[in-house]
Amino acid sequence: MTGISKAYGTIQALDAVDFELDVGEVMALVGENGAGKSTLVKILAGLVRPDSGEIVLADQSVAAGSALRHAGIAVVQQELSLVPTLSAAENVFLGHPRSGAVQTPRALIRRARPYLEQVGLGDIDPSIPAANLVVAEQQLVEVARLLARDARILILDEPTAALSDTEIARVKHVVRSLVAESRSVIYITHRLGEVFELADRVTVFRNGRSQEAVPVRELTSDQLVERMLGRPLENLFPPRGRGAGDAVAVVRGLTGPALAAPVDLQARRGEIVGLAGQVGSGASALLQLLAGARVAVGGEIEIDGQVRRVDSPRAAKALGIAYCSGDRKHDGLFGIRSVSENLTSPALPKVSIAGFLSPLRERGLAGSLADYFRVDRRRLASRAATLSGGNQQKVALGKWLGIEPRLLLVDEPTRGVDVGARAEIYGHLRRLADEGLAIVFASSDSQEVLGLADSIITFYRGTEVSRYEAGAIDEVTLTRDITHPQRLTDAA
Repeated sequence: MTGISKAYGTIQALDAVDFELDVGEVMALVGENGAGKSTLVKILAGLVRPDSGEIVLADQSVAAGSALRHAGIAVVQQELSLVPTLSAAENVFLGHPRSGAVQTPRALIRRARPYLEQVGLGDIDPSIPAANLVVAEQQLVEVARLLARDARILILDEPTAALSDTEIARVKHVVRSLVAESRSVIYITHRLGEVFELADRVTVFRNGRSQEAVPVRELTSDQLVERMLGRPLENLFPPRGRGAGDAVAVVRGLTGPALAAPVDLQARRGEIVGLAGQVGSGASALLQLLAGARVAVGGEIEIDGQVRRVDSPRAAKALGIAYCSGDRKHDGLFGIRSVSENLTSPALPKVSIAGFLSPLRERGLAGSLADYFRVDRRRLASRAATLSGGNQQKVALGKWLGIEPRLLLVDEPTRGVDVGARAEIYGHLRRLADEGLAIVFASSDSQEVLGLADSIITFYRGTEVSRYEAGAIDEVTLTRDITHPQRLTDAA
C-alpha cells in the first residue's frame, strides 16, 4: 500500500501511509488509539475507499472496495460481528463465498467442526446460538470464520483483548500454524508482549502516518513505546498511595453465580484492591455481585458499617457504589448518544430542574468531568462511539464521578486501550484513591494487577486462591495462581 490517504471531514485519518506485507510474515501493526490502524484495515478489507494511493497485491494493482473483498483477504474486527441468534456453525460460514445456495444445519455443523477444533472450541456444541457463548468463545468463533475462508492474508484486530491466557495461547498457535502454511498475518494489538513473541516485523502508526517497518529483533519494549508515543514513557504506573483509611465496604461469605466458594473482601478509603483472574475465574462476577448486576445467594455486604441489601444496580448506586463494566460497547456506554449525555447519565438529578433536563447544568457537569479525565471538551457533542478506545474508557469511568461514589468497581480497566491511554487511566485511578475513594478492579492482565493494586486477591474457577500485599508477589506466582494453582488442582 503506497501513499494511502483518507479524511473524514476535517479529520485526516490517514496521511500518505505506506504499508507492506511479505508472504509468510506476521506484521504487527501498533499505535495509539486513533492513530489510523483501523482505517487502514478497513481499506485493505475493502470496506472503505481511500481518497488516494495505490494497493498492489501479488504484483497486481487492485482497485479499492469490493475487488479487495474477493482477493483472499479476511479480517477479524475488534468489535465482534457474530449474529447472536445464529448458531456457532452458521456464524463460521456467514458470508462465505462458497457456502452454496442451500446448506442444512447438519451439514454446516459437520463442516464447521474442524475449524472450531483448530481454535480450541472442539468441546462446544456447534448448534448453540452465538448469544449463549461467552465473549472469549465468540472471539474464537470469529477466528474460526477467518480460517474457513481459506484466505492468504489474514488480519487480526485485537484478537486477544477479551481472552484469558489459555485462549490467548490458542490464538498464538493458530497464528503460527497459518504462517507455517505460507499465509501472511497482520496482527494488531495493544499487548506489546505479543508483538515480540509473534511478529517478524512491526509497523508503527502515529497521528495518521506510518513509520518504516522494523524487524522486531532490533527493538526493545521501551524503544517500541517511544516510537508509538513520540516520547519516552517515564512511568506506566503511578507511585502507590499514602496508605488506606477506614473500611468503606466489607464483604463476608458472599456467594452467587460464577462463585464456587464464599468470598470475603474489604475495600478501604485510599486503597486499590486488585482481583486477578482469567475469564470465568469469578473476579468479574464478584464485582457484578457488589454492583447489584447479579444477585447474591448468600453472605452479606456492609457499607460504611451497616449491612445493606445490594440486589440491583439502582440499590448499589443509592449506596454510592459505582460500577464500570468490562464491555464498553454492551453496557458501559450509550454509543449513539453524545459524550456529554454519557458523562451525566448516572447523575440526572444534578442536571435536572423539576424533572426536566437543564442544558446549562448538563454542560457544566459534563465539562468538569471531561476536564478531570482529560477528555477534549470539543468532543462533548460527538457520539461516544466515535471516540478512540482510550477516550471511550475515560468517559465510561468519568461518568461515575457525578454521583460522588464511595466505592468504585472497575472491570478490566484498560481492555483495548493503548499504552499511552493506559498510563493516563492508571494515573486517574490512583488520584481518585488518594482523594479518599475505595477502588476494586478485576483484571486478566498480570502486569496491570502487579503495578496498580495495593492488595491483590487471586481467583481460579470461581474460587479465591491467595491474598497478597503489593510487592509481596511476582508475575510467576501470580500467573501460577490464576492458571494452575497447586492446592486447587490437587484437590480437584
